[in-house]
Amino acid sequence: MTTGRAAEREAERIAQRREALCAAAVRALTGDAALHYRGGRLCRELRPLPLYAPHLRSNAREDDFASLRGAADAAAQRLLHSDAALHRLLCPDDPIERLLFELFEQVRCEACLPPGMPGLAQNLRHRFDSWSRAYCRAGLGEGHLGILLYTVAQIVWSRVTGWPVLDETEDLIEATRAGIVPAIGVQLAGLRANRMDQRAYAEHARELGRRIALMLDEAHAARANDDADETREPDDALTAFSLWVDFDETSVDLPALAPSGESRVLAEAAEGYRAYTTQYDREIRPARLVREALLREYRARLDERIAVHGINVARLARVLQTVLAVPKRDGWLFGEEEGCIDGRRLAQIVSSPAERRVFRRERTQPRGDCVVGFLIDCSGSMKAHIESVAMRVDLLVRACEQAGIATEVLGFTTLAWNGGRARADWLGEGRPAHPGRLNETCHMVFKSADDSWRRARPAIAALLKADLFREGVDGEAVEWACGRLASRAEARRLLVVISDGSPMDTATAQTNDAFYLDNHLKEVVARHEAMRDVDVLGLGVGLDLSPYYRHCLALDPAEPPGMGQLAGIARWIGARR
Repeated sequence: MTTGRAAEREAERIAQRREALCAAAVRALTGDAALHYRGGRLCRELRPLPLYAPHLRSNAREDDFASLRGAADAAAQRLLHSDAALHRLLCPDDPIERLLFELFEQVRCEACLPPGMPGLAQNLRHRFDSWSRAYCRAGLGEGHLGILLYTVAQIVWSRVTGWPVLDETEDLIEATRAGIVPAIGVQLAGLRANRMDQRAYAEHARELGRRIALMLDEAHAARANDDADETREPDDALTAFSLWVDFDETSVDLPALAPSGESRVLAEAAEGYRAYTTQYDREIRPARLVREALLREYRARLDERIAVHGINVARLARVLQTVLAVPKRDGWLFGEEEGCIDGRRLAQIVSSPAERRVFRRERTQPRGDCVVGFLIDCSGSMKAHIESVAMRVDLLVRACEQAGIATEVLGFTTLAWNGGRARADWLGEGRPAHPGRLNETCHMVFKSADDSWRRARPAIAALLKADLFREGVDGEAVEWACGRLASRAEARRLLVVISDGSPMDTATAQTNDAFYLDNHLKEVVARHEAMRDVDVLGLGVGLDLSPYYRHCLALDPAEPPGMGQLAGIARWIGARR
């Protein structure tokens, strides 16, 4: 089991290194320093680039490195050799025609190879061949529609690039190729002749796409009219072909980006960020503010919601142990067939030279020398999501405990709307300019690292107390939570900040500027990244928190907390070292 966990950790590290190498190759080919991989997608700055063809989609953990390099090189070729504005102008409106047109343009770009780079050509060819094999092995080439799409892709690839079709599937496409080539021969010849001229190439690509779309429509209509055979061939091939691509950056389903800007007040302040007064700030245990009967009701409601989803907590604990626990020496294993010679068995080596079990090896056990803090934004907008957030946090805390990892559940809000007593003091003192943070902060401890999950179960349910949710001063809360974690003895400390928006306190924003709290949060996170005392991560609830947190993940609040989602969050937490 220990070997399996070590292998999974090593696989994750290898996948990250592969993505980093591919990103470096794309930047070298294109000269665009803003390109990088994020979540398996090639991005420019924070926006994923479109996937114009199905063979551009890759997986760093499943594909071999040559395939990853081929997909990266193909994306670089598209960026180098395709005029995006001209392409949009020439692109057909019909969805099927556009799908084919995008594929044809991608193939053209891959044919525009620079001289003296045989490795690039080899990577591109390997990637397309790998995709072709995967397409056929998935059974997508078994029906009329699937084999027609596959044959067109193979023919166009071969004609435009000059490379032969995949040997393994040449017999499979022969009949279809013989049937369609006479009808599209002129267009195929035009593609080959004009592969270096995007505009001229597009005329033939549009016509070829129109003709193939008509063939697909005819094949689909013929199948629909064949009652005896109507369930024989689903539209899996066409569906998969279209789902593997996305044409525009706007078509990529991404969470909204948290708004951010520059604070002139904070930049010009000699003393930096400040609070007008801290005398009203409080650190509380919310469970003590809830009647015992009501707290039991909250806990029962949370347990009922969790039970519906049937999460395997033991399995989730194994995932967390894999990514967060580290091997620690725990004695020796004797009588092994390899390792260090056991001095106590030297006589046995002399008396029985064939005996192999004379070695010893260090025994290691995974130990969770780690503490994870969950800091939950309890501003007003989070009230709509708090039940689903509480479920996820409760399950992760429970799994962490089973994995031997300490956890804290913290929260932050304000004690009043619109400044409260802090603003009243400011008004009474004549409204001095730029007073800094102007509200009463409230930092909440739902579970400390020394409390077990079982003991803290009722207290975690206090997250459902509706009147906790007011406004949010994120920077000070992150500083407070990091201070708590930094005082712990564990070797590794992580803070997961769960929020659905930017820092916001009305009184502070009105008396300073809109990005005063925003910029302070950035300063706090950057400082702890530089100190490396606590790893600060941002888990956005329907929002991309990348303006604030270098390591962030966006969570869809509408998606139920399934095992796959929670395991993904666990791996994301453990991957940031």
